[in-house]
Amino acid sequence: MAFKKINYFISLLLLITSCHLSAFETLGLENVTPIQAGYNLEKLNELELFLKESGSNSMLLLHDGKVFFEWGDINRKHVINSIRKAMLNSLIGIYHSKGKLSLDSTLKQLKIDQLEPKLNSIELKATLRMLLESRSGIYLGATAESDWMKDRKPQRGAFNPGDHYYYNNWDFNVVGAIFEKQTSENIFQAFYHNIAKPIGMKHFKGDAGRVDLPSDLPIPNTDGFHQYQLSESPFPAYHFRMSTYDMALYGQLYLNNGLWNGQQIIPKEWIKQSTKPISITNKKYGLAYGMMWSVLIPEKNQQRTSFYHTGNGVHMLGVYPEHKLVMVHRVDTENPYKFKYDDLYTVIRLMHSARIIK
Repeated sequence: MAFKKINYFISLLLLITSCHLSAFETLGLENVTPIQAGYNLEKLNELELFLKESGSNSMLLLHDGKVFFEWGDINRKHVINSIRKAMLNSLIGIYHSKGKLSLDSTLKQLKIDQLEPKLNSIELKATLRMLLESRSGIYLGATAESDWMKDRKPQRGAFNPGDHYYYNNWDFNVVGAIFEKQTSENIFQAFYHNIAKPIGMKHFKGDAGRVDLPSDLPIPNTDGFHQYQLSESPFPAYHFRMSTYDMALYGQLYLNNGLWNGQQIIPKEWIKQSTKPISITNKKYGLAYGMMWSVLIPEKNQQRTSFYHTGNGVHMLGVYPEHKLVMVHRVDTENPYKFKYDDLYTVIRLMHSARIIK
């Protein structure tokens, strides 16, 4: 009788495990142990403890496309803040390859302007490529611009287009405006059809709303929304609301050089071009900016650069090709939170220190 009970529980355990793994496999992800992925379990436990204490919302780590660390609510959607720029990067690459977007088209050719203040003849020479690199030389008010950005913004006319890097929400927002103008498509629907659906995202369906600032209304419970702040700029910020799980899939797509189940979703050359260092942002720590991705300056003989984007200083999507690693870290920035900017550095350090050096 005891033997039958043991067999029953073993069979039940195998069934549960099989169901759990098949759920991941359906969406292109499997589970592996930390040891199989080359990571120390005790060190990952230290990471988990820090996530709990610091006020993180969730974190997910993939090695070679397989989950080896999962913490928190990875299925909950909330705003990804500035990581939205890395999301739009893929659409620009796809539609550029289709011939619908030219990186060297100027704002004058694209008929991009604003009423007050109007762009001058020099500013109108800025190209889509310069906007992607955040080197437009246009220093005007922008929607969703933080105090940190405002404090560091050069004076208007300080630099010509293409001459200087400044992390500029005017540039990024106008990239979104150019995309929708030239393609006649909504960013969020285009992302769903070109990215989310083909790679099997669970939560992103492309529904979108609108927010006009100032507003006391809650953020819409959609996959995205255009945020207008007409007192600053006519160009909206395009905010994505995504789950940690779906963001990890996106990171894996980039790790795969745009390939998913035999289908080239994003051109490989576009990913290479976007994630090469163009503007050095911190020489001491080897940081640079590419095209809507932050980049770690590669070491000599390194085959692929590592790249990432942060949001509000607390979210992060990181892709580390040398280690076949994708990381996503989230904080619920739609509500009050205690996670600090410096805490993200600790998360990164603990993650890397858990890797078993071979």
